[in-house]
Amino acid sequence: MQARIGQSRIVFRGNGEGGLGLDFIWDVSGDPKMPGDDDFSRPVSGTNSVRQPALNAKGGLSPRGARKVQDFLHQNFTRKLTLAEMAAVCALSPSHFVRAFARTFGVPPHQYILDLRLDLAERLLADNRMTIADIAHICGFSSQSHFTTVMKKYRQVTPLQARMGKLNAKLR
Repeated sequence: MQARIGQSRIVFRGNGEGGLGLDFIWDVSGDPKMPGDDDFSRPVSGTNSVRQPALNAKGGLSPRGARKVQDFLHQNFTRKLTLAEMAAVCALSPSHFVRAFARTFGVPPHQYILDLRLDLAERLLADNRMTIADIAHICGFSSQSHFTTVMKKYRQVTPLQARMGKLNAKLR
């Protein structure tokens, strides 16, 4: 299909981690961003698996709502969050928020928060001065046991194995 003036298309490029990340939005005139999408595709500093929102996902969050909730979660993921609190950021009911969030980000809010916590934990594990229990607490896990269970389930390594891998990589 030939693009006409005024139409937009989404260009995907690999993010270097095996998944696709939204790279740029181009319209036919060559402008790299659409009006109103300032800093929308920016990577969040320090995260390994940043999920970029799908723009205009049918039934998803608006671009503004996606930005607001993403910023809120990146600032508050280490504390206990409720669905009602997250939904209030977008002025939606909790049930509608969960569906819209999942359509926009590809995962439910709980999984998104776990990914943020695990990314922070992996960075902190490189510092041998902190105990695993302290890291679990700092990252928002209820206990070291919960942290270990979640890390093993989603990253296929225990915190100690991740720590040893990071230390060995530093020595090389």
